[in-house]
Amino acid sequence: MMGLRPIPGPRTFKISESLSTTLITLAQHEGRPEDDFATELLAAGLTQYYSVDELWKKWETLTPREKEVTALLCLGYTNRQAAARMSIAPETVKFHVHNIFGKYGVKSRSQLQQLLSSWDWSAWKN
Repeated sequence: MMGLRPIPGPRTFKISESLSTTLITLAQHEGRPEDDFATELLAAGLTQYYSVDELWKKWETLTPREKEVTALLCLGYTNRQAAARMSIAPETVKFHVHNIFGKYGVKSRSQLQQLLSSWDWSAWKN
């Protein structure tokens, strides 16, 4: 059957010598056992990977106007400024903001900005 591993159980991976040295150095700097540190670092990386994937999936559910409003909010625009930029009424922006908050599960601009703080909004600046 396709997709099944031939050998059940946990997977093991080999890491390069330079990565191993880096992990040992970081673990020592943190004063923690290397295995614990490596496990936590991997878990944090996977969490970040999956959260970025989930954020992207939510982005894809936005309408083109909601995407534009999201970008402008993340750039610090007020509803009135976004409305002027988009040539729409501030109430329309408010409607889009309400929908965006619902789709991202946030309750404020600052929460949305924090959630998407690593995204590059430079294409929306012009």
